[in-house]
Order: sequence, then C-alpha cells, then structure tokens
Amino acid sequence: MAAGCCGVKKQKLSSSPPSGSGGGGGASSSSHCSGESQCRAGELGLGGAGTRLNGLGGLTGGGSGSGCTLSPPQGCGGGGGGISLSPPPSCGVGTLLSTPAAATSSSPSSSSAASSSSPSSRKMVVSAEMCCFCFDVLYCHLYGYQQPRTPRFTNEPYPLFVTWKIGRDKRLRGCIGTFSAMNLHSGLREYTLTSALKDSRFPPMTRDELPRLFCSVSLLTNFEDVCDYLDWEVGVHGIRIEFINEKGSKRTATYLPEVAKEQGWDHIQTIDSLLRKGGYKAPITNEFRKTIKLTRYRSEKMTLSYAEYLAHRQHHHFQNGIGHPLPPYNHYS
Repeated sequence: MAAGCCGVKKQKLSSSPPSGSGGGGGASSSSHCSGESQCRAGELGLGGAGTRLNGLGGLTGGGSGSGCTLSPPQGCGGGGGGISLSPPPSCGVGTLLSTPAAATSSSPSSSSAASSSSPSSRKMVVSAEMCCFCFDVLYCHLYGYQQPRTPRFTNEPYPLFVTWKIGRDKRLRGCIGTFSAMNLHSGLREYTLTSALKDSRFPPMTRDELPRLFCSVSLLTNFEDVCDYLDWEVGVHGIRIEFINEKGSKRTATYLPEVAKEQGWDHIQTIDSLLRKGGYKAPITNEFRKTIKLTRYRSEKMTLSYAEYLAHRQHHHFQNGIGHPLPPYNHYS
C-alpha cells in the first residue's frame, strides 16, 4: 500500500469538523504522507503489496497540500455500511508485528540521521548512500540519463517512505511510501519517483528545483498493535489509525514519528488531526476515539541535502576515477 505521512502545515485543531469543509482530509488513492500503503495516502500497508502511503498525514490523492490523509485506494475500498463502531478487541499488551531482520549497515557521519527504533547498540540500517541513490534516480530521470545501477547497500525488505523537502524552510515537496515490506533497491527506486512526480498535492518536480531539495529515507520497524489509542510516545512512535467513518466505511491514516513533535501536538491533537486527514467529518468525541484501532511503529531516518549529495558523489567521482558528469552512477557497478 502506498501512503503519505509527512510534512503537514501547522493547523488549528478542533474536535468539530472544519467549517465548510467538503471532504475530510481528502484521502486519495495515491501514495502520500498518510493513508493505507498502496492507497496513495500514508497507511500502514500491512495488507496488499504495493500500496502507497503518504507518510505525513493521509492517503495519497485528493488530499490538501497540508499533511497527508490516509484513505483506502480505489478498488481496495473501506467496508460497507452497517459496520458497528465497537472498540478494538482487548489485547492486553501491544502485539509486536513481524519486521524484517535488521541488516548491519552503519550510518555515515555526514548528513542527518535519526532513529526512533532501538537502543544505540544496534547499528542503523538506513544510510546516506540510500539518500544518494534517491537523488541519483531523480537526477537521471529529470535529465534523461540511464538509470543508476544496483547500489551496494543492503537489499533487505522494509516498509519505507521517501520524503522530499525544499528551500531553507524545508517545505514539504512530496512524501509517499508503503507499509508493505519492499526490497530496498527496487522500493527506493520506485518511491523516489512516485513521491517526486506523483504526489497529488504537488506538481511534478523539475530540474530547477534539484539544488534546493532535501531527501529523507525512512525505514519503518517495530510495528505493534495496541489497545489504548494513547499508548504511544510523541517523537518516538509513528502511528497508523483505522476507524469507521460516519458513513460506515473503514478508513486509515498515518503519521511518521517526527510529525507530531514537529507540529507541537500532543496525543489528542495528533489523533484528531489524523481523523480529519482520513476524512472523518463528524464531531470527534472521546468515545469515538476509543473505537480507533491503532498501530504504533518506529523508524530509522536519514536526510541529505542536494549539496551533501554532490559532495558525497564528488568524493566517489574522483576516488573511482570516473570521467563522466555527475551523478557518477556507474560507480555502483
């Protein structure tokens, strides 16, 4: 499933629907920062493969530029009417969902890296080379070069998100990913272009924007189903919610771990924002919040600016004696 879950604008949160709001949070069938994976709006794609998600707010497609709302993709529809709004079955403690075995790739000293997944004793899988690969893929696409060859970093399967931000203020420019584990080589290649060119909230990227871009790769781990919708930590966990809307349809939405902290939200504000992004229009009550099914997860994240990318590639360019212009993607061979 594709989903979108990153980069939402500051917004005033209310338990009542926004005045004059037409659709809730505009979940769509493209992979944005929130939504079901493959429903292009950041959902935890624990189901079908290929679902695209918007990691910053909701399902991809039809959503507003601020945040990603998660809604089921076309054809994977929410449940029909008549579904009762009952709390999730009691499960006592959070249930750990299976995640890929961790690879042993250390993170480079340059660039920005963050992990919300495990003790410092475990080496991070995400690396600056992954961000460089994403830049390579986008650069080659925009300039019509042959696509990069197979990279050297691990090809283990992980749920993943690729996020693009732009400018000094790092405005969101695209964010789509999947909760279905994908081999990193093909997954990053696919979601690099999907997030850069097919995020329905933004026009496709152009060559002129490249020098101002920042690329982030997020690998999602440690999925846990919890019974209490408050059982997660701001700044540590990403969350994916599943709920039944006022029309009796099942909807989903997700936020990556960094979103709530960046927005300055507490638990309730984050949940309410996700509900709106997922298309819920009715007043939000505490009783309704208790019916939400919530999955929490962690992530490893690496961010690289275009300038850092060029410096990294220039190093390999001279080190390997490659004579063609950047990006020197042939060093993968």
